[in-house]
Amino acid sequence: MVYFTGDIHGSPFKLQVFCRYMELTEKDTIVILGDVGANYYGGKRDKQFKEQIAKLAPTIFCIHGNHEQRPANIPSYKAKEWNDGPVWYEEEYPNLLFARDGNIYVIDGVRYLVIGGAFSVDKNYRLSRGYGWWADEQPSEEIKARVGRRVANSGLDVILSHTCPFKYEPREAFLPGIDQSEVDSSTEEWLDTIEESVDYKAWFCGHWHIDKRIDKMHFLYDEFESDEWLQTMIKEEQNG
Repeated sequence: MVYFTGDIHGSPFKLQVFCRYMELTEKDTIVILGDVGANYYGGKRDKQFKEQIAKLAPTIFCIHGNHEQRPANIPSYKAKEWNDGPVWYEEEYPNLLFARDGNIYVIDGVRYLVIGGAFSVDKNYRLSRGYGWWADEQPSEEIKARVGRRVANSGLDVILSHTCPFKYEPREAFLPGIDQSEVDSSTEEWLDTIEESVDYKAWFCGHWHIDKRIDKMHFLYDEFESDEWLQTMIKEEQNG
């Protein structure tokens, strides 16, 4: 079974508890909707986190967030195919996989389009304290073009992203003290055009640190959601 959840920012505790309580196995997959935190600090702290993740039975499939370096830029990561799409992984942590933005992955018969990245409203705070920030945190033009090709070919069921389309921004989750006129919403505005141009069954996102559902949008942070209802819907469609 596939389970979805939101940002964990380098803390394995939520996953450990969930895996133990649900008795998950290597046949299961947990999708983290960005800001995993496995490639944020670098060095010992990231290594300790990954070692804890490697002890978990299920595959941990990660979407790119804005609080982590892209695996493509880290020498220790290698590429391979997984469920019809390319992923990044490290040999020491084989169950920790990172999606490549703009690709479709077929997991248990469900077709997922992945679109990671977002703007960091805490960029200046992080830089002033020596924390990591990466200029390629948002989707590049190359990634947007790849997404456009996938959407044009359609045939997808679910979209997995870090942030959400602009029209669905949860304003109640905006951080206090942030001047919204200085926030770069170009990714969210672009996601609006994607949302309007494709027929999808569900859209899952993280980033906003809120658990909420509106229309087909599923915002996740603390909670987990399974794909059971998606499997049922697809089987019903196939059976007419």
